[in-house]
Amino acid sequence: MKNTNFLIWVAFFAFAVFASLVSPFHAQAHLLNVSYDPTRDFYEEYNRLFQQDWKTTTGQDVQINQSHGGSGKQARSVIDGLEADVVTLALGYDIEAISEHGLIDANWQQKLPSSSTPYTSTIVLLMRVGNPQHIKDWPDLIYPGIKVITSNPKTSGGARWNYLAAWGYALRTSHNQDAGARESTTTFAQRGLGDVLIAWENEALLAQKEEPRQVSDRDPFANNSCRTSRGCRRQGSAEAWQRKDRASLSGISLVA
Repeated sequence: MKNTNFLIWVAFFAFAVFASLVSPFHAQAHLLNVSYDPTRDFYEEYNRLFQQDWKTTTGQDVQINQSHGGSGKQARSVIDGLEADVVTLALGYDIEAISEHGLIDANWQQKLPSSSTPYTSTIVLLMRVGNPQHIKDWPDLIYPGIKVITSNPKTSGGARWNYLAAWGYALRTSHNQDAGARESTTTFAQRGLGDVLIAWENEALLAQKEEPRQVSDRDPFANNSCRTSRGCRRQGSAEAWQRKDRASLSGISLVA
């Protein structure tokens, strides 16, 4: 995920609310972050830094659990009863869907700077080593014989960005539709299917790092949103968590 206009926020919010909700204060708190598919590695590292910072600031231990999947599918899970403390999804649309069911405040976008969008990313095209199909831009995806790998827009937020970016081009040639962005990256980079992968930029960078013999050039749009679930019993730590979602905790930048 490209670090575009990345903000450093270190403020703890609603400390008094959190203190009143957890008794005794020093008992371990538990948070569930329901997120989209490619963020698991990022949040594993981020959570460790947040736990250290929260412990230093409050003296309290906090256990953070993660749930990952296609952004739309994750939003549906929360609507259907998954008790999230924080949702960090690929599309504001998915968080808005949760809000429409009364689980998040209607004005969630106004509660944090940049419309509650802690970072932005972009959709790119990732080709095989040497770019044997000579793919340079979106129109190249409609040529006969080009097999496109992209995730399913019914379940994946990243796929919706893919489809918007490739409107009129990639839709006709998709060779495979996985449920989430990471699955599509695996299909392309590890299983060797398809000639081009449409994905988040961070997925392309990961594939280049882990499968350098399989993938090569990237060419190029997207944002990512987060919000605290309404009525969360652990609201103080949840709100602090999402604010530090925008921070370089201890001076370490996590979003590359």
